[in-house]
Amino acid sequence: MKTLHGKLVFLRALEPEDLQFIYEIENDLSLWEVSHTQTPYSRFLIHQYLENAHQDIYEAKQLRLVICEQGSNNPIGLIDLFDFDPKNERAGIGIVLKDIKDRQKGVGTEALTLLIDYGFYHLQLFQLYANISTENSASIALFTKFGFELVGIKRGWNRVGNTRKDEALYQLINKQQ
Repeated sequence: MKTLHGKLVFLRALEPEDLQFIYEIENDLSLWEVSHTQTPYSRFLIHQYLENAHQDIYEAKQLRLVICEQGSNNPIGLIDLFDFDPKNERAGIGIVLKDIKDRQKGVGTEALTLLIDYGFYHLQLFQLYANISTENSASIALFTKFGFELVGIKRGWNRVGNTRKDEALYQLINKQQ
């Protein structure tokens, strides 16, 4: 699908071979805060998830795609549409790059461009939203670069250890609708 190809990366569907990659991301303690993970995931649970990954976004209410560098099928990250609501034409959006070495190179920017375009032009969404910790300056910079606007702060929304952290809600309206 040409739609999901950029100059640096392309987005592809999940494959059974992605089990180890997803296992590593889901069990990376440094990512639990942004993914709201509470417990480790077993390979068995991820295998079951991958078996159901064939479900259409209208059925599953989410779409998880693998970010791969152009010229390689090796995964470097994941990008998602979640809480897909076709009636109200909206979805949440999230992204994670597994290794720090892949960040700050334009990879996240291009992957987000591809998924925003897909959401607005193929799924006919009116709006996308992102929930971002107010302390996550890299994600805030990435999303605001696309015109996502801060629409609210959820005070003490997430408990991280013994601390409560604020979460910001950012929204992007499809101006073509």
